[in-house]
Amino acid sequence: MARLLSVFSRQKYACPLLSRCSSAMADSEYLHRSVVPTMHFQRSLPRLPIPRLEDTMRRYLTAQRPLLKDEQYRKTEQLAHSFQNGIGKQLHEQLIAEDKRNMHTSYISGPWFDMYLCARESVVLNFNPFMSFTPDPKPGYNDQLTRATNMIVSSMRFLKTLRTGYLAPEVFHINPAKSDTQTFKNFVRFVPSFLSWYAAYMVNAYPLDMSQYFRLFNSTRLPRLNRDELITDERAKHLLVLRNGNFYVFDVLDKDGNIVKPLEIQAHLKYILSDSSPIPEFPLGYLTSEERDKWALLRQKLLENGNEEAIKKVDSAVFCLCLDDFPVKDHAHLSHNMLHGTGLNRWFDKSLSLILTADGTAAINFEHSWGDGVAVLRFQNEVFQDSTKNPAITPQSSPAPVDSSKAVQRLHFHLDSALKAGIAEAKDKFDSTVKTLTIEAMEFKKGGREFFKKQGVSPDAATQLAFQIAFLRMYNQIAATYESCSTAAFKHGRTETVRPVSIFSKKCAEAFVRDPSKHSVTELQEMIKQCSNYHNKLTKEAAMGQGFDRHLFALRYLAVSRGLSVPDLFMDEAYAQINYNILSTSTLTSPAVQMGGFGPVVANGFGLAYGVHDNFVGCNVSSYPARNVRDFLQCLHYSLEDIFKVLEGKPLTC
Repeated sequence: MARLLSVFSRQKYACPLLSRCSSAMADSEYLHRSVVPTMHFQRSLPRLPIPRLEDTMRRYLTAQRPLLKDEQYRKTEQLAHSFQNGIGKQLHEQLIAEDKRNMHTSYISGPWFDMYLCARESVVLNFNPFMSFTPDPKPGYNDQLTRATNMIVSSMRFLKTLRTGYLAPEVFHINPAKSDTQTFKNFVRFVPSFLSWYAAYMVNAYPLDMSQYFRLFNSTRLPRLNRDELITDERAKHLLVLRNGNFYVFDVLDKDGNIVKPLEIQAHLKYILSDSSPIPEFPLGYLTSEERDKWALLRQKLLENGNEEAIKKVDSAVFCLCLDDFPVKDHAHLSHNMLHGTGLNRWFDKSLSLILTADGTAAINFEHSWGDGVAVLRFQNEVFQDSTKNPAITPQSSPAPVDSSKAVQRLHFHLDSALKAGIAEAKDKFDSTVKTLTIEAMEFKKGGREFFKKQGVSPDAATQLAFQIAFLRMYNQIAATYESCSTAAFKHGRTETVRPVSIFSKKCAEAFVRDPSKHSVTELQEMIKQCSNYHNKLTKEAAMGQGFDRHLFALRYLAVSRGLSVPDLFMDEAYAQINYNILSTSTLTSPAVQMGGFGPVVANGFGLAYGVHDNFVGCNVSSYPARNVRDFLQCLHYSLEDIFKVLEGKPLTC
């Protein structure tokens, strides 16, 4: 089954103007105390709609049209009509009936969890993405020990604020002047939770699903045969720290649930950073990079070999802190280190890993099955803001005079010959895989969001068009493209797919690449605006649960789960082709995020993480040897230049 996902965050989701309480910071234990409880809107969130089958088939065929030759398209069109009038109609009715029996969730939630958890590939490069933090604006605070301490404290403030219900609900405000006000918050908090969403809707505010947030902490993905398992143990109060492949734990919450004093946390981290223990001969973290069934068998051996208590501490830790002993050299080094590293100092199964290098460069690497970028981005935004504006310690702070040798426990693992062999094999596989990956970044500095908006063009649509022009220029073809879009506006929504390739983008890309002199500047400008308008339409439909990908995915899942033959539509070569996403893209902009990245989802594809900022366009691209990242970025730069020229009214030369 082709992977349908882009393994990165934001998912076409504009950072909301977060609700805040009117009072100042409550105290050192919390980020804030929202007057509206965290989960106030959750009960009344609208349910993810199941699109009409005829709309799904129409959208599917429209997306296929620019990718197929006439003869292929006619075959696919016939299969689509047969599906719509036959087995597809039956499956659609069954899906609606099943959805009505499960009013507490969405129709895609269960199948989507299964898609992730049943995947047997390694989570490394295939699923886990990274997002790096913007450096602290105060240079001295980027010291590794100082920044790690402040980020831990801010993370614990987030945890406590979330669990006490003080975290401001995630709300997307269309008109903040009307809805993001103290008056509205004071009103809506008294509206019963089963009606609260409607009250927000009346002032053009859209609360978002927050059901994933609890998995940010104390959670891990356990390898199991055939299907993995997600576990969360909120009773655990300790942090897992990895350094040089060694595992350490210490409590960051005391017995009463209060955050351990920041200077004590600093002392414990300093103790770990000064520990001279050698790198283990067989570093356990490599096992989390293994194929999942093999890792499941090796994990069982670990438990049988007397490691149950140590593994439980790893699994239940609030999150994983990875302290690397080297500085970041450049953007490429940052991306490689935060996406996969050497494998020595990582535990890829934790829901959330915070990585800090010796120069204080920080990033999040997260396991993707439990949730999407909305929750992780909120965490990153809050931790960055709190750790930089309300730091718990300063570079001049002295660690508390405590006995860290008693507070910090180094975990030891008993390994037999089979486990040692398994680790060695996992390391060899890991090394051979990651060395085939290339990641390079580009910044197009001629302009960004402000320029596009001034021209009346969607910044995202223009960037996606640039991807199409670049790929056509380089490979003389149009490629299946995936852009993820959040459906967090609905209860237990996950993502939907925007299909950037359209008859409009194909026509425009061909005009730019094959003979631009045939078209006037006005004609090219009109083509760009057609692409923009259509892309905006697709994006709005996807955000409202009106794409076609998730609906078809659920229908196929239903057929297979009920033991039916896979319908012919899904056996069509065209269906496999449109889901073989050579260009897998995801966008993210936030003041807290420096850059992000993920691996290609197919062997001959590109993983395109990008952000359209006010005055520049940033892009971080990954590929395996079948593609050339550097050449593609040059083509992309050239394509953006061409789009800018046209929008400025300048002619293109061949």
